[in-house]
Amino acid sequence: QLQLVESGGGLVQAGGSLRLSCAASGRSFGTYFTAWFRQVSGKEREFVAGINWIGERTSYADSVKGRFTIARDNAKTTVYLQMNSLKPEDTAVYFCAADPSPYVGPVAHEFDYWGQGTQVTVSS
Repeated sequence: QLQLVESGGGLVQAGGSLRLSCAASGRSFGTYFTAWFRQVSGKEREFVAGINWIGERTSYADSVKGRFTIARDNAKTTVYLQMNSLKPEDTAVYFCAADPSPYVGPVAHEFDYWGQGTQVTVSS
């Protein structure tokens, strides 16, 4: 089993920044593809960013390109999401997801492991 715990969410004004962390424990996290998703109440979970196990391949949703950066530190078994130039429409619960496959598409149901989520609220 792999356990994922997100942290770093909070309330920030538009234009501000936050850094989310996803700490993993359990199996060989260093070999997992990892991603961030977000979800607004009543809507489907939306892909935000993904990163492969070695950190050299990343992908982003169009809505966050140029503003968000995903990175990982396998020694610390942690994945980060640096969020800059935040907008009110970025408000959501942010989830960390992981899967043992080398690459996973931006679809929530393809990921085997999930954290509990962390709330991000951006005020206008």
